[in-house]
Amino acid sequence: MKKILFLLLFLIAIPSFSQDAGLGGQGKEISRQRGRFFVDGKQISTRETKQLLAANEEAYALFKKGKAKESTGGILIAVGGGCLVADLVKGLVSDEDYPTALTYIGAAALVVSIPVLIGKNKKVDEGLATYNKGLKKTLGYQPTNYQLNVTASAKGCGLQLKF
Repeated sequence: MKKILFLLLFLIAIPSFSQDAGLGGQGKEISRQRGRFFVDGKQISTRETKQLLAANEEAYALFKKGKAKESTGGILIAVGGGCLVADLVKGLVSDEDYPTALTYIGAAALVVSIPVLIGKNKKVDEGLATYNKGLKKTLGYQPTNYQLNVTASAKGCGLQLKF
């Protein structure tokens, strides 16, 4: 009986420890230097940055667009470079004519990746600026604006207090 009670108590206690403790930088400005993200001078990962930006939907959407552009541009560079190198090697080791359609496809992919990658930093910076602008300043008197919501998810339901 003791084993069953201990096991039951243990299984009930696991979800309470699995709650997200949150980031220490919540409510603080996020800055970007050389492609890295910082909160109060401490570097944070892209994942932590996404978690902070999730509080502001518009900032989060802009940030995700910037990261999507970064991924798309990287894929285009990899495909373009791979096509160019593959066709060059094929032209060097065989008696076929060198500039084939593969070379032109690779060159086109590289050219298309340039404008895609140029826009990525702008979107990420817009997302960070939107988030930072939405933060409330903590100096002086701040009127409290509490919201109490009932939330439900796959893990259960509960109350959410926003302030």
